[in-house]
Amino acid sequence: MPVDPYIVLLLGTVGLAALFPAHGTGADVASGASTAAIAFLFFLYGARLSTREAMDGLRHWRLHLTVLACTFLVFPVLGLAARGLVPVVLTQPLYQGLLFLTLVPSTIQSSIAFTSIARGNVPAAICAGSFSSLVGILVTPLLAAVLLGGSGGGFSADSLVKIVLQLLVPFLAGQVLRRWIGGFVARHKKVLGLVDRGSILLVVYTAFSEGMTRGIWHQVSPARLGALLGVEAVLLAVMLGLTWYGGRMLGFPREDRIAIQFAGSKKSLASGLPMASVLFGAHASLAVLPLMLFHQMQLMVCAVIAKRRARDPEAAGEPAGPAAASRTAAGTGSR
Repeated sequence: MPVDPYIVLLLGTVGLAALFPAHGTGADVASGASTAAIAFLFFLYGARLSTREAMDGLRHWRLHLTVLACTFLVFPVLGLAARGLVPVVLTQPLYQGLLFLTLVPSTIQSSIAFTSIARGNVPAAICAGSFSSLVGILVTPLLAAVLLGGSGGGFSADSLVKIVLQLLVPFLAGQVLRRWIGGFVARHKKVLGLVDRGSILLVVYTAFSEGMTRGIWHQVSPARLGALLGVEAVLLAVMLGLTWYGGRMLGFPREDRIAIQFAGSKKSLASGLPMASVLFGAHASLAVLPLMLFHQMQLMVCAVIAKRRARDPEAAGEPAGPAAASRTAAGTGSR
């Protein structure tokens, strides 16, 4: 189970923020650059999403409703149930981060990659991940307002306005301009992918720098981190089981169940990090820690499951080989 190189970069960014956190004017510059990077990130999301593909995907509405229900209903219910683990297993700040994890949208690229390897319904995975990200721009802050309330780093109605301006408006602008810039975005997908990831690294550095200057890392011990990993492993196992066997109970064919499992059991680091920086402010570093850990865990586990699914007797054709895996692995890192 290989470690995603992008996770190594994320951990390196955390280490850089721990050793050389931004102070004073540097912190203001980093914060402004992070805000601009977030807006540009969602602008690119809007420019990439084909409106025609999205409208075509609406015909498979049962699958998409199932994925949305897993992402924004079942996950948050499990997050609320974990409240009983405070304070014996989890501290209150770590629990808030875990609950926030359950509220963020699903992934896009990794859902597509693993669905492809497992020989599932790839077009459905594309639409399901895109719809989840779009819906999450509004639903995630609303759920955070209801479930986290004032504990989410000073969450208020102003935060809703801020997240709409920083995330939804750039996304819509990308959709509007896609007619003119869509070809350019498609031709420079790899370069813009590096911009994607660089933007997220900047958000991570800014959030963890502020956490270091405020001394909040003294609240986390290795034992608590180990307990958090254990809780997240159980959460992931439950969602993987529910999405697979629940899809079977709902009568979906194998290809659709694969798309439901990979799109409905994962959480997006690319969407979650910018949202946390807006919603949690100074407390964002602890809030995104559970999400960062869950992100790596889900990639490792789903990589194994996808390869096993490809070898299932039900799978059509030959199992996905190393070439297919290498073509899709590049897209699993940031989302």
